[in-house]
Amino acid sequence: MFRILTFCLLLISHSSAGQTLMVLGDSLSAGYQMAIEKSWPSLMAPQLAAHTPVSQVVNASISGDTTGNSLDRLPQLLEQHKPDWVMIELGANDGLRGFPPNKIRANLEELITISAESGANVMLMQIHIPPNYGQRYSNAFANIYPTLSKEMQIPLLPFFMEKVVMTDDWMMSDGLHPKAIAQPWIADFMTEQMSPYLNQ
Repeated sequence: MFRILTFCLLLISHSSAGQTLMVLGDSLSAGYQMAIEKSWPSLMAPQLAAHTPVSQVVNASISGDTTGNSLDRLPQLLEQHKPDWVMIELGANDGLRGFPPNKIRANLEELITISAESGANVMLMQIHIPPNYGQRYSNAFANIYPTLSKEMQIPLLPFFMEKVVMTDDWMMSDGLHPKAIAQPWIADFMTEQMSPYLNQ
């Protein structure tokens, strides 16, 4: 996953009132090598507006972002958009670079805490990485997410890439990023996973 030079931030509005969901992620959510309008958060926005109190989706994802990068950006994003919900999809770039699991966990915990202190509800997405650094590291990395979900009492959403990587022609040649053709399915899947929490 590589950082793109431009920061693509998209706000999709469907009404003058209602809640705002901010997606804080990396290239898996930013729409890597495609127009951001084709990314799954953009495609998900009208579905959420029709079926949940969320009327705005802010895609604050940047390709290449680590948990540390997003920590630097988060306070300004919260001040600017004042989201009711923050969905965190981060950690893959940390894991692919072999960052210490305890540091990744600490950064994610701080992201959750800062978001909650702003008044937002928080959801965390499970992330898995290839066993580039051995199975022990991959397991330690994967365990960060359910542990944080339980300890901080926030929803844990399943990793949409588990379905994408198993579907023919949905992955780019780099073996890391979903193509535009996969984005509608991801949008449907994420709408289904998030709606029960958004409707509480």
